[in-house]
Amino acid sequence: MQLQKIDPNTLDLKEKVVNIGRVTKVVKGGRNFRFSALVVVGDENGYVGVGSGKATEIPDAIRKGIEDAKKNLIFVPMENTTIPHEVVGEFGASKVLLKPGKEGTGVIAGGPARAVLELAGIRDIYTKSLGSNNPINMVKATIDGLSKLMTAEKVAKYRGKSVEEIRG
Repeated sequence: MQLQKIDPNTLDLKEKVVNIGRVTKVVKGGRNFRFSALVVVGDENGYVGVGSGKATEIPDAIRKGIEDAKKNLIFVPMENTTIPHEVVGEFGASKVLLKPGKEGTGVIAGGPARAVLELAGIRDIYTKSLGSNNPINMVKATIDGLSKLMTAEKVAKYRGKSVEEIRG
């Protein structure tokens, strides 16, 4: 499969902070606090990425998360305002079921998955979180599911058939 390199500077990306965690390290002199930020970026037109950053201050952690997310952009194939087919994304102990929705359904999803889907530009979808609801794992499971999506044209090309034969 051929991956094309995406230049994040050419896209009009919006970002959303999904989770901020306070990490504590106990040392001889007391406690050291750091912050980890989970950030999702997307252009609401098919491109979405997720990244995490860690720093001593929250704004620095968010900035690092945005930079990381821009390096991990993927393209999500869509049919109108939904996804082409049902898929399950997995990461760690988290599983996220993604099902296409009819026009006007809206985004039926929990917090972490909703952020990814909205920034990807998907308007009508049903999701169900299966397994762990850890925000980091849920976001990565959603990204995994979206990266597994294929259009009918792509499937037809892989199978050496026409699109009409695939669709029935």
